[in-house]
Order: sequence, then C-alpha cells, then structure tokens
Amino acid sequence: MTKDHGRHDEVAVLPPLDEDELCALAMAADPVAVPAADAVPLDVYLGQDEGLLPAWYMPTPMARFRPSWRLPVVLAIVGTFVVIEAAGLCSTFGQIVVG
Repeated sequence: MTKDHGRHDEVAVLPPLDEDELCALAMAADPVAVPAADAVPLDVYLGQDEGLLPAWYMPTPMARFRPSWRLPVVLAIVGTFVVIEAAGLCSTFGQIVVG
C-alpha cells in the first residue's frame, strides 16, 4: 500500500556540499519552521515501501535447517569441561593435569 504524496517526476540534481556548507545551512535553519506544503517524505523520495523498518536495515527472517545431532554434541562437550573443572583439574592447554 503506497500513498501518493505529490511525487514529482523531475528531481533537480544539486552539486555535492562540503562540510562547511552543510554546517552553515544547519546553523541558518529555523528550528521551528513548518515543512512546506509540497514537501515529499523521505521514504517516498527514496522509493521505499511503508513498513516498520526499511528492507536494508533488517532482512526478512528465514527458517534454517539445523541437524538434530548438534545440540547433544555441544552439551556433551560443555558438560565435560564443567566436570573437569568441578573435579579440580586443569584443561587449559589440552592436557588434563592436577591444579
């Protein structure tokens, strides 16, 4: 569902502004000014559909297939390290040694 906000077919191409020019424009702007009646919203100007987030911000989620063997293997490895540490053994360098 898109709304027509008076989109213009012709868009004026302006030369790029440097930081000093942008700063001067920002400082000269009226902070309480009301947008012009023919102002075009940014999402319409950029051609984006309405939504909570733009498409580039967060992609559509997709289901992934995860093999059922991964969770038990990971839990077994983590459980092994917990038991080794609980027994007071050190497995930091690959060999299990006391203290």
